[in-house]
Amino acid sequence: MISSELYTPRLILSPVGWQDLEDVVSLKTDSQAFGHMLGGVRTRLKAEIEMAEDTTYWGCHRIGMYVVRENAQLGCSRFLGITGIHHRQDGRGYALRFSLWPWAQGKGYAREAAYAVLIEAHLRGHDRIVAIAKEDNIPSRRVLGGIGMVIEEVFMRHGNKMLMYISKNDNKN
Repeated sequence: MISSELYTPRLILSPVGWQDLEDVVSLKTDSQAFGHMLGGVRTRLKAEIEMAEDTTYWGCHRIGMYVVRENAQLGCSRFLGITGIHHRQDGRGYALRFSLWPWAQGKGYAREAAYAVLIEAHLRGHDRIVAIAKEDNIPSRRVLGGIGMVIEEVFMRHGNKMLMYISKNDNKN
């Protein structure tokens, strides 16, 4: 049986749940934290709707969005942000997403968390994972490149040049 929680040297990633609602709403309604995400900053209602979708997704697929916290063994367990995968509505497949509080950025947490989710997704049989980033979102592009994802497609969305990164698990057992 595969555990739902993921552990890295500094982080604990847990499936998003209703106990995380206030942390997730705060993150998603903050322009500094969520301004670069596809769809932009959310209202509280939209964040609550997404929470319902995320918990349902976990129930159906046994993978999805995770909350990212510092490992309590290191002294605290602060909420840093979210990461995970979801199936994209545009037919591009399963997509990796992540967003951390600005004060948590630049410390390698996003790379560590996103990589853990990417590996877990591949272990669970998702052979192709994509990620979308705006061309000018350099921090996200560094994370995606840093975890081994490569640009496969460039397209325009709402006047923004978007880059689609891909990770393929070609190691079939």
